[in-house]
Amino acid sequence: MHTKTMEGLAGASMNMKLLNTPFRVYKDAERRGDTAVMERAMGYVGEFADKAEDYQKKAEKGMEEDAKEAGEKAKTEQENAIQKRREQREEMEKRIAESRNGDTDTVSISENGKATLDGKTDSVQPGADNGISAEETVDAIRMEPVIYSKSGEKAESEPGANFSVSV
Repeated sequence: MHTKTMEGLAGASMNMKLLNTPFRVYKDAERRGDTAVMERAMGYVGEFADKAEDYQKKAEKGMEEDAKEAGEKAKTEQENAIQKRREQREEMEKRIAESRNGDTDTVSISENGKATLDGKTDSVQPGADNGISAEETVDAIRMEPVIYSKSGEKAESEPGANFSVSV
């Protein structure tokens, strides 16, 4: 919040509160019929009302300045965001151009490699040293699925039995 706005709001509020005292004196003097006190009290009421109005104008000017600053800030943030997107787009275009140039490495898999991959799962790689021999991995891959009972023992499935699961 701009300082002019804060000062204007605080000044206007205080002068409106201070206005209550001379107005109360005016009402009391009116009941008594004392016109001199009434005139003097109304003079103070007028002064405080004028000060409150001046502070209100000051607050309005401060709010206008706040709005201008906020607009300028939003505009600069928007420009920064646009510039950042342009840079990202240029970087992406460079990457695409580099990939089209052919300067990148390519991988080709032989027919023997494709056949080997078709027979094994992705988790087991040939030649990897994971403590299991190649024969064991091939046997493990070729095994039929196993079904376990509630007690945790291996349950034999009937040959030719079909299972269907509906979700």
